[in-house]
Amino acid sequence: MTIPNRNLNFPTAIKYGAGRIRELADFCRASGMERPLLVTDPGLAAMPMVKAIVDDVKKAGLHIAIFADVRPNPVESNILDGVKAYKAGKHDGVIAFGGGSGLDIGKMIALMHGQSISVFDLEDIGDWWTRADASKIAPIIAVPTTAGTGSEVGRAGVVTHPTTHEKKIIFHPAIMPRVSILDPELTVGLPAKLTAATGMDALSHNLEAYCAPFYHPLAKGVALEGMRLIKENLVKAVKKPKDLDARGNMLVASAMGATAFQAGLGAMHALAHPFGGLYDAHHGLLNAILMPYVLKANRKKIEKDIERAAAYLGIKGGFNGFLKWILALRKEIGIPHKLADIGIDTKRLDEIAAMAVKDPSAGGNPIPFTEKQYKALAKKAVLGDL
Repeated sequence: MTIPNRNLNFPTAIKYGAGRIRELADFCRASGMERPLLVTDPGLAAMPMVKAIVDDVKKAGLHIAIFADVRPNPVESNILDGVKAYKAGKHDGVIAFGGGSGLDIGKMIALMHGQSISVFDLEDIGDWWTRADASKIAPIIAVPTTAGTGSEVGRAGVVTHPTTHEKKIIFHPAIMPRVSILDPELTVGLPAKLTAATGMDALSHNLEAYCAPFYHPLAKGVALEGMRLIKENLVKAVKKPKDLDARGNMLVASAMGATAFQAGLGAMHALAHPFGGLYDAHHGLLNAILMPYVLKANRKKIEKDIERAAAYLGIKGGFNGFLKWILALRKEIGIPHKLADIGIDTKRLDEIAAMAVKDPSAGGNPIPFTEKQYKALAKKAVLGDL
């Protein structure tokens, strides 16, 4: 069944449908933008798709420019350079465009262009977000080109610290995009490997949110349905890249994962963040590889929850059946079984464990792992010892 266009307002205004990107200029004007800065990564900036979008916005009479100095694992200098470009162009809003890196840096530029403090002073700790002058935060329109992070419906961004190499979560409620455009046509050109890795990232968000120990039935329900959409559409999106329904369902599942993880994340992310910071590895791929190891480590606390999820997803065999499904899914879409397969070794496990136990995501894990337990878990994932 073809999914009809939809306008949703949960958790923000979501404009879903093939071709909705052609309404971008209208959404800019409705958000108060006349001089938007489109923030994306270098690869996307060079694509004809982006040129066509920019030309379309210009034809509508808006003054648009592109900033594309964004690394796959964004760093502070990307934000600082983006703020310079924002000020130099006298921009009045941001179009955050791309995968997680483009979306996050776009949101950070909108946040930081009017602040006099460091972005790391706004880390997601306590009420640190109140340090920012909210009146100086620019409006944001988010346009994802991958179905993974769900940053288009989030109030945070991830930036690697230049000295500690820790991935820091920067939070402010006012960086929730005014409008998010979920246009499956924009994801059709994503290579199979990236479709697989980002899709597994979306699954990790839904799965960890569902397993988090905190009371949040709204998030748990969203996460469960997000997992169903991924189960029914990720393989199709990888193997039939032009299937717009599969691509669209994955975009929605990605947004659902980011909506749900306000309930908490867990050890997958607590480990993926330091591995990504120290080895510059793809975040979604790290979560995909770590997933079964973390599931097994959490079994005694999540078994009943996973049995319920398996029943809803039509998976037989309870927890064991669910774990087998994860392993089969990874194999079918080309996800490696162990971290060693992507060049990660055991030399820095002490650092990884020390960073993992302090990571904000660790607080949402069903079992509060110690540094020693994180080291053992990380070693298993590196060596493939499931």
